[in-house]
Amino acid sequence: MSTARDPIAPDDPRMRDYTGPQVTALLGELRKRGRPYGLLWGSASATETTLDGRLLVDFGNAPVSTLLNLLHLLRDAERNAAWER
Repeated sequence: MSTARDPIAPDDPRMRDYTGPQVTALLGELRKRGRPYGLLWGSASATETTLDGRLLVDFGNAPVSTLLNLLHLLRDAERNAAWER
């Protein structure tokens, strides 16, 4: 029973504040939460590459907002699964 949320836009100013170690920690969470759903990104990592001041994630040069949006979806799926049990 989750409420819908708007996805985070790649140009959201908050995306400029993420550091390499923070993105690495988020990728670890994505790997852990995504594994039961068959989402595997063993080679994903934070890069030194930035686009307009925002760090990119190396799984297709995705912005951090994509990573956060994926995590929100996985968290919502886990929360909804708990209600279905």
